[in-house]
Amino acid sequence: MASGDEEKGKLDLLEDNRIDSGIDSYKSFSKDEHHPKPGGHAHRPGDDGEVRDKLDSVVEERHDSAYISTSITVDSLTDILEKTCSTADPRDTGSEETSDPNEGEVDLDLLTTITDDGDTFLHLAIIHEATDCANQLIEIFPKEVLDIQNNLYQTPLHLATYLDLPAVVQRLVEAGASLFLQDRVGNTPLHVACEQGKSECATKMTQNATASQLKPVMEAQNWRGVTCLHVATMHKRHRLMKLLIKKGANLNAQEGTSGKTPLHMAVELHDVTSVTLLLNQGANVDAAMFNGCTPLHLAVGRQDAAIANLLCQSGADQMIRNMEDETALDLADGNDHMLALFLFDDIQMSGRPVVGVNF
Repeated sequence: MASGDEEKGKLDLLEDNRIDSGIDSYKSFSKDEHHPKPGGHAHRPGDDGEVRDKLDSVVEERHDSAYISTSITVDSLTDILEKTCSTADPRDTGSEETSDPNEGEVDLDLLTTITDDGDTFLHLAIIHEATDCANQLIEIFPKEVLDIQNNLYQTPLHLATYLDLPAVVQRLVEAGASLFLQDRVGNTPLHVACEQGKSECATKMTQNATASQLKPVMEAQNWRGVTCLHVATMHKRHRLMKLLIKKGANLNAQEGTSGKTPLHMAVELHDVTSVTLLLNQGANVDAAMFNGCTPLHLAVGRQDAAIANLLCQSGADQMIRNMEDETALDLADGNDHMLALFLFDDIQMSGRPVVGVNF
C-alpha cells in the first residue's frame, strides 16, 4: 500500500505542476519487470543502428525521458500502430459488407494511452520516426490530444522539431497543434528550431501564418528570458534570423536578464554577419542594456575594431553614457586602434573631449 500511496502522490504533484491540455482520462502503461527503471536503457533492436545513432545524437539536448524509460521498440510500436491505424482510417465510412460492426472505429482506449513518462502513442511514433503512423494518428487525434505535454512538457510538435521531421511538423500545424506551449525550459517549438538549426521545420511552422498571428510566439521568452530571435542570434543561425525578421520578429526585443537586444548578442559573439544583417534590417544601433551599455560599448570593450567601425558607420552615438558614466570613447582610452575610429581633436570642454568640432 505504501508503494501505491507514493505513486499517487507523484501523480498528484505532476497534475499540480503541469500545464497541458488538461486531459486526465487517459490510462498509463502498468509497470512490470520488463520496464527499465528511470535512468536505465530501453531495449533497442540490434539492426536499428541508424535510428539509435540519431536518437543518441539528440538525447542530451532533448532531455527526453522516453528514450530511456519505455520498453516499446520501433518494431513493437509499428505493429501496434499498424493494427490500430488500419481500423481507424477517418476516410473509412464503413461498408455494408463488413462482418465486424466495430470495424473502422477508433480504439480510443489504445490511442489515448500514455506511458509513465507522459508520452502518447503520437509522441512515441515521432520518437521512433514512424512517420506514416504519426501522420495517421494526427488525422485521428483531436486538437486537445495533439497538444498533450509529456512529463518534460514536450508536445509532439517539440519532438518532431528536435528530430527534424518537417513533414510531420507541417501536418501537426495544419491540424491545429499549438505553437505557444513551452517545454520544461520554456522553449516553444520555434525556440527549439532556432536552437537546433532546424530551418525547414521553422519554415513549416510559420509559412501559412501572418506576422500578427505569429507575434505572440515571436515575443515569447523561455525561462532564460530570450526570444526566438535571441536564440537564433546566439547560435549564429543566419538563415533562421532572416526568416524570423521576415515574419515580424522584434529586432530590439530585450532579453529578461540584462536587457540585451539581438544586436548586443551579435556584438558579443564578434559575429559581423549577424551585426550587418540586424543593422540592415533596422535594428537600433544605440539600444541600451539595463546597465546603459550600447552595442558600441560592448564592441569597444571587447576591442573589436571591425564591429566598432561598422557600428560607427551606422550612426552609433559615441558619447552615450552607461550607468558607470562611461562613454564608448572612455572605454577606448589607451587603445590606439580603437581611438582611431573616433573623430575628435585635442580640444576639451569641462574635461571632456569635443567630438566633430568645426572652426
